[in-house]
Amino acid sequence: MRFLLYLMLCLVPFALVIARGSDESNKIFPYPINQVTLDNGLNVISIPFDSPGIIAVWTVVRAGSRNEVEPGKSGFAHFFEHMMFRGTEKYSKDAYNEMLKSIGADNNAFTTDDYTAYHTLASSDALETILDIESDRFMNLKYTEEDFKTEAGAILGEYNKNYSNPDMTIYEKLRENAFEKHTYKHTTMGFLKDIQDMPNQYQYSLTFFDRWYRPENCALIIVGDFEQAKLMELVKKYYSNWKRGNYTLDVPLDVPQKEEKTINLPWKAKTLPQVSMGYRGPGFNDKEIDMPAMDVLSQVLFSETSELFNKLVVEEQLVEYIYGGQQDHRDPELFMVDARVKDKSNIERVRAEIDKAIEQAKTTPVSAERLASIKSHMKYLFAMGLDNPNGIARTISHYVQLTGNPESVNNIYSLYEKITVEDLMGVAKKYLNKTNRTTVIMTQEEGQQ
Repeated sequence: MRFLLYLMLCLVPFALVIARGSDESNKIFPYPINQVTLDNGLNVISIPFDSPGIIAVWTVVRAGSRNEVEPGKSGFAHFFEHMMFRGTEKYSKDAYNEMLKSIGADNNAFTTDDYTAYHTLASSDALETILDIESDRFMNLKYTEEDFKTEAGAILGEYNKNYSNPDMTIYEKLRENAFEKHTYKHTTMGFLKDIQDMPNQYQYSLTFFDRWYRPENCALIIVGDFEQAKLMELVKKYYSNWKRGNYTLDVPLDVPQKEEKTINLPWKAKTLPQVSMGYRGPGFNDKEIDMPAMDVLSQVLFSETSELFNKLVVEEQLVEYIYGGQQDHRDPELFMVDARVKDKSNIERVRAEIDKAIEQAKTTPVSAERLASIKSHMKYLFAMGLDNPNGIARTISHYVQLTGNPESVNNIYSLYEKITVEDLMGVAKKYLNKTNRTTVIMTQEEGQQ
């Protein structure tokens, strides 16, 4: 599918419009991308899509738990996912919800390690209403100390609910032990002691919002049925008065891990044993082969078509499941391997089989046919998520939060095409070593039934 490259400088000063030229027909992202940076630094990305009468509006704040660099202040990125629904002087919490209800909008938010996203799916006729209420809360959020304490209590309840799940607690322990200084040491929810202290941190909450909810740290992403000139007119109307901030983030980086760490985690309730390994992996970089190569390697080693999965899950039935892979992060994060073992007596055997498969991957090249098949599967799986405005907005949001550049989606998938069998063996040798690994072994506490 080919598109014309064009500029709209006469309509949108400082605009960069990225579209598809004849030499770009191999890009994986099939739709034109318009990118405009307002004078205040707000990154506005619009993608026309054939969804008559439907539009998706996403606001990406490039602040997640990674940004929580001050001791005792973890969990505030997630906290603001809650507080952003508390209202403003112009639109109270109830008025905001009534507005969404009147236009039939689907509206929600989520927080990750690296960013927080607020998203709305609605009729395209409601575009101005959406931009009005969304810009208002990003610029004029207002809440009392009583509101703050109420929400802090709700977050503690959310933590207690989530971490009654052994999977969440294993993940928390793994990160806490794998990282020394980096803010990936805590999960997106934050350390429990910090969440418990949140009701005393009202003043800090104002600082956090003032620091990160600024236009130069955000991206506005619109996908669906709209007219570009009218869209930019409305964006300028509602977002131009948003003032820049001046805070500079300095995330502490960890030195390379030099010895294996193992944590035994007893679980009071009845459960099957679980082995979770985290290898220090690469950060996202759309110019280097490591991250996409690790992604392909995860399919070679741990997908349902892998030899290890067939041996442990299908033939010998030693585990309920096994999974391996790494999510994109702005800084180096963990390549995770998880397995739920059916019998405690087989834990060491399962660990040995995982080690054996990894060592084999370092020296035995995968066949060209299997590599091509995995690449094809990953490519078509990606494409299947691009058939609706919300799916497209979510995809672009993911890459914009990583680099600020929506073209990273095309850059990274062009790297996937270049991955060789030597690249797979290379990243296996570089990252999947025992000295670079933290392991959590969870077993049911003795005496529990």
